[in-house]
Amino acid sequence: MKILVDADSCPAEARRVILKAAEKRRVQAIFAANHPIPGIEGGFAVMSLCSEQIGAADDRIVELAMTGDLVITRDVPLASRLTEKGVDVIDDRGRIFTPDNIRAHLSIRDFQVGLATNGMSIIRTANYGKKELKLFSDSFDKLLTKLLHSQPKQ
Repeated sequence: MKILVDADSCPAEARRVILKAAEKRRVQAIFAANHPIPGIEGGFAVMSLCSEQIGAADDRIVELAMTGDLVITRDVPLASRLTEKGVDVIDDRGRIFTPDNIRAHLSIRDFQVGLATNGMSIIRTANYGKKELKLFSDSFDKLLTKLLHSQPKQ
């Protein structure tokens, strides 16, 4: 089992939670991005540098992810590709993507992209505070625990 992180957009606070959990639970955490992310080195953390090509980090995550892994991304199309593979996916605010809800998330995302394309973007709050971190931490811990307990004993 491994943790894969779409690191380009993952807040530093969430990365710290992931790194701490990887060390504590002795699980490899792979951070995929198009540029180096500070603080990702050693222990159970691996930085996977991808090309500058659009979607390269997403493709790397899909390539590495398997059933039983946990992926953190806020990229809904990437989450869709992963849920199709049977991979557990959450975003950095604790939202869980499943085969049952991914189509609704894709529809909302496509609607928002359509609005933006036509110059009518919605107002977004980019804040990542204690509330968002707590929601993420709770979902992350719950899913990580579930996945670790479902692993075959060695």
